[in-house]
Amino acid sequence: MSHTNVSSIPPFPVSRPRRLRAHPLLRELVRETTLTPRDLILPLFVRPGRGVRREIPSMPGHFQLSCDTLVDEVGIARALGITAFILFGIPESKDATGSSALAEDGIVQQALRALRKAYSADVLLITDECFCEYTDHGHCGVLHERRGAIDVDNDATLPLLAQQCVSHARAGADIIAPSGMMDGMVQAIRTALDAAGFSHVPILSYAAKYASGFYGPFRDAAESPPQFGDRSSYQMDPANGDEALKEVALDVAEGADMIMVKPALSYLDIIRRVKERFPLPVAAYNVSGEFAMVKAAAARGWIDERRVTLEILTSIRRAGADMILTYHAKDVAQWLK
Repeated sequence: MSHTNVSSIPPFPVSRPRRLRAHPLLRELVRETTLTPRDLILPLFVRPGRGVRREIPSMPGHFQLSCDTLVDEVGIARALGITAFILFGIPESKDATGSSALAEDGIVQQALRALRKAYSADVLLITDECFCEYTDHGHCGVLHERRGAIDVDNDATLPLLAQQCVSHARAGADIIAPSGMMDGMVQAIRTALDAAGFSHVPILSYAAKYASGFYGPFRDAAESPPQFGDRSSYQMDPANGDEALKEVALDVAEGADMIMVKPALSYLDIIRRVKERFPLPVAAYNVSGEFAMVKAAAARGWIDERRVTLEILTSIRRAGADMILTYHAKDVAQWLK
């Protein structure tokens, strides 16, 4: 990152920064940060059935989709210039261990095969790897009791997570994105992928995922709210910044190819620190609560939705994100087009 030596800049009237703002084409020419549809990853929610397109009330313009309507939705987004998608599954049934996540005919596995058949290599398919959508208790792994409290059993969850990832790679996933914040998850997944013949499949790790209040609408969309307690024992404390660098360093050492910061807007400082420290592509997740706040304010006429959305996403890119997972992706692609 370059830094300007302020002492070397001549004062007014010799220096007039407004000269470079006077013409719209000149402003565009000297713009430091760009935003294009190719920078965006669109999250999508898939559920069993046919012809399903169920709107998510807290996320206007987004739907739970069956595999056939998912194929259509990807086609619409692809025509707008969006080429990367991350899939979240809503299974037919849930149990204590999230066993449906491992099934070769699981909902995400079905979606991958349908999309791969429809689009071959024209789209990049990423799968979220976790268990909160698949467990009846809504937590991100197998539970056990410790000191009188119920919590996720980290080490018992790892082999199941690895099995889920291999199943998704076999079904056609281009990128595996573990999000459960289990210690050692990247190493377990990398080992399993390599052993199964998928050494070419990269891992995008949710390396710095915070226990945030901005996830509410997503939990409606994915039908995955925890049935008791919260996820603070495995997701990060929002007050901590140095810890994020430790988490990222661990995942990089275990074999992560890309890393993610989640959420984005309240953690721009973390994105910047991570980008400056680690020579890897950095993703940021502009999460459901951030999206919903913009939509709600715009619906009341309190803000200019287009202007505010583009400003937010540009700020995330400016902070250092190479790619942004965002529910605004289709709107932004249309505006930029």
